Amino acid sequence: MSAENVGITATAIITDRFVQTAQVMAQVSGRPGFPFAIIPHPISNNDDTVLRAKAEAAVQQCAAILLQTAALPLDGGGPGRG
Repeated sequence: MSAENVGITATAIITDRFVQTAQVMAQVSGRPGFPFAIIPHPISNNDDTVLRAKAEAAVQQCAAILLQTAALPLDGGGPGRG
C-alpha cells in the first residue's frame, strides 16, 4: 500500500486466514478495497508441489489485479483506488 501512496500500482499476496486483517490494514491506511491476491493457508508446511501451485495461483491473481488497475483512469478511479 505504501507504493500505491506514491503512485506505483501494487498488490499484496496474503493467505485466506488473514483476509480480514489485511482489509482492516488497508482501511486504516486509507486504501479501502485494496485488492489482494489470496492463497490458501497455511504455506509453512507445504511441499514443493503445493507451494508451486499456490505461487502460480498468486501470480495469476496479481497479474489480473495489476493489469486491471493499470487500465483505470489516472485520477485513481475505481473502488478503493482514489
